[in-house]
Amino acid sequence: MARAPNYDQERKERDRQKAAKKAEKLAAKVAARERSKPEDDTRSETEAEAAK
Repeated sequence: MARAPNYDQERKERDRQKAAKKAEKLAAKVAARERSKPEDDTRSETEAEAAK
């Protein structure tokens, strides 16, 4: 005899996986933004030192 489906548990598991994937993508975007940001900060720091 087959088991009765537990729709609530299955929905929660799908939602958890979806949220984890979304968080991973967001973290990757933030990391990419941080990698590109120091180049801009370096330029600003050298300009600030030149202004002194």
